Amino acid sequence: MRISAVVPVLDEEAAVAACVAALRALPGEWEVIVVDGGSTDATVSRARAAGADRVLSAPRGRGPQLAAGAAAARGEALLFLHADCRLPDGAAAAVAETLRDRRWSAGAFWVRHRVGPEAGPIARRLVRIADRRSRRTRLPYGDQALFTTAERLAAAGGVPRQPLMEDLELSRRLRRLGPIRILPLAVEVSGRRFALRPWRSFFCWNTFPLLYRLGVSPVRLARWYGDPR
Repeated sequence: MRISAVVPVLDEEAAVAACVAALRALPGEWEVIVVDGGSTDATVSRARAAGADRVLSAPRGRGPQLAAGAAAARGEALLFLHADCRLPDGAAAAVAETLRDRRWSAGAFWVRHRVGPEAGPIARRLVRIADRRSRRTRLPYGDQALFTTAERLAAAGGVPRQPLMEDLELSRRLRRLGPIRILPLAVEVSGRRFALRPWRSFFCWNTFPLLYRLGVSPVRLARWYGDPR
């Protein structure tokens, strides 16, 4: 199964080359699509130099960027990956096994945050809570590397073209088609947000999904949230 990995980026020159290289090193047949939202640094040139199959431009916002990447994808499967996330070695086989089983509308992974020595005890405790959440949820967040087939994505109405909460909205739409399988394999995620602003990150991570479910618009939430990195 050919898997199109769609990576939305904005000023990610420090992370994008490593992300592309990590995808290239994985077993399986991968198409790597990087979608830039208007970077002012070397993100685009580094993505090309690292070997991305396609480097596209789209309006800023993860929803519009993911939608542009999905529209250009040629793989049977689509996987949405943040630039600071690293898939486990068995990702391709796990994706193929899940999507060949028609019981599942989509799939995602557990999360394991990596934090450096700069992270204090509060940040370390908060990322452990985030990791545990990924093992229990039925509606995965974007850092869990949500994946589905092109056919099921179309049936779900495509990627929501909204600047924030696109991951939650897409998960909700896919779950209407069938359950989402949460694989017991961990995506390694940078803990940079928690290390730099632990309490703010934890507050947003818990509060914004609730506000979205209560009807607050994703445009307003994006304005409050600021830089999603």
